[in-house]
Amino acid sequence: MRCVVHGTVDVPLPPDQALPLFTPDGEREWVPGWDPRFPAGEDTSPGTVFLTHEATHWVIADRTPDSMRYARITPGVHAGTVEVRCEPLGDATRAHVTYDLTALGDPATVDRFAADFPSMLEDWQRLIATALEWRHAVAHES
Repeated sequence: MRCVVHGTVDVPLPPDQALPLFTPDGEREWVPGWDPRFPAGEDTSPGTVFLTHEATHWVIADRTPDSMRYARITPGVHAGTVEVRCEPLGDATRAHVTYDLTALGDPATVDRFAADFPSMLEDWQRLIATALEWRHAVAHES
């Protein structure tokens, strides 16, 4: 079983400032519990490998000035790619998010992922907005 899902997240920053939020280190700012480990050192260039708490193995497959693309595998669960492509939306950014996943075990895992994908992106948008509000508040306290 394979699923390809696509959606968008609006970020109140220009693309050159929004894209770093979708890097392994940048997601630490807004994803609860996100703590990637880099076996060969932290980087954002293609070929960089990192692991997350879910035992998911990631490889940065490609990076351009406006996009990040990852290959990922969660052994026994699913494998595939994740792409985030940022486009200008006035003074903000519309991030186009695509997951292409194939089940490695129970096919229902990708069905559940696809069903939950819209609410996941709503959570992303809310979490990013909250993190940016906090960032703004801290900057103005200094």
